[in-house]
Amino acid sequence: MLLPGLLAAVAVAAVAAVCARFVPLVGAPVFAIVLGVVIRALVPLPAACKPGLAFSARTVLQTAIVVSGFGLSLAVVARTGLGTLPVTLGTIAVALVLAPLLGRLLRTGATLRLLVGVGTAICGASAIAAVSSVIEPDEAEIALAIATVFFYNVVAVLVFPPIGHALQMSQDAFGLWAGTAINDTSSVVAAGFAYGREAGDHATIVKLARATLILPIVGAIALWRARAQHVAGTRIPWRRIVPWFILWFLAAALVNSSGIIPAAWHAGIGIAAIFLISVALAAIGLQTELPRLLRAGARPLALGFLLWIAVALASLAIQRATGL
Repeated sequence: MLLPGLLAAVAVAAVAAVCARFVPLVGAPVFAIVLGVVIRALVPLPAACKPGLAFSARTVLQTAIVVSGFGLSLAVVARTGLGTLPVTLGTIAVALVLAPLLGRLLRTGATLRLLVGVGTAICGASAIAAVSSVIEPDEAEIALAIATVFFYNVVAVLVFPPIGHALQMSQDAFGLWAGTAINDTSSVVAAGFAYGREAGDHATIVKLARATLILPIVGAIALWRARAQHVAGTRIPWRRIVPWFILWFLAAALVNSSGIIPAAWHAGIGIAAIFLISVALAAIGLQTELPRLLRAGARPLALGFLLWIAVALASLAIQRATGL
C-alpha cells in the first residue's frame, strides 16, 4: 500500500516548505532531505511506509521533472542541452578516466571502481543499476557503490549552494555546475532549486541531457565485456535502462512551447514542481540510513570523494575555459 509512505513524505515536505519561508536561501528541497534524514535517524521506519516512500523517491520525482517541463520552452531545452555539452562530456571523461587510476592506487576492486566511476560520471544509482545489468557484479558491490555515491549526493545538496553564493555564480552557471558535478537526479534538482528557480530549471535540463549518455556508455561496456570474455555478445535490457520520463519532459516543454499554457500559470507550475521535488527528497531522506552509508568502507568513500572533487573542479574549469 502506497498511502502511508506517501503521506509521510508529503508531511515532511509540507514542514520543509514552511521552513523555507523563514530561510528561503536554503529552500524546501534541502530542508526536506535533511528533515527526512534526521527523522530516519531518530525513528525506526515502519514497514508499511516502505512501498510509498519508494514510489515517492522515484515516480514522484520523475513527475516533478515532467511538471517543470510545462514551464519551459523546447527551444531553451535544446539550446541548453547542446550548449552545455562540452562541460557534460568533459566531466564524464574526467570521472571515467580517473576512476580506474585512483581505484588502483586505493586498491579497490575493478568492478567497484567501474561502478563508482560510472555512478559519479552519469547519474548515481540509476547508472550503477544500468551497468550492473550487463556486468553482473555481486550484490555487495552494487550496494557499496550506491552507498558511496549517494553519500556525496547528500553532502552536495548541503554544500553546493553556499559555495555557489560564495563564488557569486550566476543562476545559469550554478545550474550547469550542479547538473554536471552532482550525480543523482534528485540531488541535482534539490541543489539547483535551493539556489534559485532559474538555476533549478537549468540544472534539470543539463542533468537530463547527461542522463541520456548512459545509453552509449552501457553499450560500450557490454561490448568491452563481450570481447574480454570472448563471447558473441551481452544482452542489454534497453527497456529498463532508457530513462523514458525524459521523453515526457520534452513533451511537456513542447506543449508549453505551443502556447497552450498561459504564461500566468508558470508561477503555479514552478511551485507545484518544487513541492513535488520536496516530497521526493523527503522520501529519500526517510529511507537514508546514515550509519550504513558511513560503514561503506574507507577506500570506496575515498575513491568517491576524490572523483567527486575532481568532477566538481573540472566542471568549473571547463566552464571558465569555454566561457559558459
